[in-house]
Amino acid sequence: MGRISTFGQHLYSGRVSFDFVGRRRMWYAISAVIVLLCAVAFVVRGFHLGIEFKGGVEFTAQVQRADAAAVDDMTQAVVSSGVDEAGDPIVNSSGSDAVRVQTAALTQDQATAIEEALTAAGATEVSQNLVGPSWGKQVGQKAFTGLMVFLVVVVLFIWAYFREWKMSVAALVALAHDLLITAGIYAWSGFEVTPATVTGLLTILGYSLYDTVVVFDKVRENTRDVLRSNTRTYAERANLAVNQTLVRSINTSVTALLPVAALLLVGTAVLGTGPLKDLALALFVGMAAGTYSSICIATPLAVQLKEREPALRAHTARVLAKRGTAPPVDSPEEAPAKVKVPAGAAATAAAARPVASSGSAKRNQPTRTTRANRPKGRR
Repeated sequence: MGRISTFGQHLYSGRVSFDFVGRRRMWYAISAVIVLLCAVAFVVRGFHLGIEFKGGVEFTAQVQRADAAAVDDMTQAVVSSGVDEAGDPIVNSSGSDAVRVQTAALTQDQATAIEEALTAAGATEVSQNLVGPSWGKQVGQKAFTGLMVFLVVVVLFIWAYFREWKMSVAALVALAHDLLITAGIYAWSGFEVTPATVTGLLTILGYSLYDTVVVFDKVRENTRDVLRSNTRTYAERANLAVNQTLVRSINTSVTALLPVAALLLVGTAVLGTGPLKDLALALFVGMAAGTYSSICIATPLAVQLKEREPALRAHTARVLAKRGTAPPVDSPEEAPAKVKVPAGAAATAAAARPVASSGSAKRNQPTRTTRANRPKGRR
């Protein structure tokens, strides 16, 4: 713990620093690759909609042991029942003594035939639940409405709190980044999209925004009087803010991810199916993506937008001219033939250079000993 606290102190003071802002192109490239893979999942895999969204009948068959053999027996029983509408059922275990069977919409006689087939296959008790697609449609509409209201509130809140629309844009990009990654991994996993999944997606929006606002608040604190000092640029002060909140972000994320990982393990390995694993997967992926985006996407993007302001560009030129280095170039269009340094900054830099006078130059020259000026004591 002592080493961790010392490392955190070094990050806060700037003795140890990771260049998150300066390496923003690398972070953008990594996120672009991940988002592209998620987009491929939308096309190749698609979403496995649960019965709540597409409608149908759900049977719960109580068995002595809900293992792979019981799942195969229940599947074969449904296929052999003679009901064509139930020819492609979704069968999986639910806990240790139940098997859940989902089929398309059935009539009462067809549902009764399925129950009899499951009982004949070894089920001790069978219950059925008819789910209409209208309920899932209402859940989707409510979720979309809630998402739009949330995004509008986010923009207004960040603009009012930080007085900076560029931070609102960066926060929205980070939120979209987290949603796309979570949805893509959900598609690759093949988990069912249930109301618990929608709940998890809406929850990670608040978590991602919380982490981003904490970092932005430190950025605002560090850059409040940036134009009055020529020691650090705006990007360097913002990068220091990211490093100062790095340990806190990691500790908070690990603390939140550990119980969510336990829920995901229990929901997948023990329960087998149900809303618990759907919610846990969305939360786990969204929290991890939110921590990454608040550090590597939101802050570097906000700095990139902020540095386009003429005052900050001139300030960056003054700081770098004082150090004797050239300002960074973000695009080929911004690369001038020669870096123009303000006259005042150039004069200051020239005055700061040590100039050797002629007298000092003569004093610094080595003296030559000749035969004439040798001491007379010894020839």
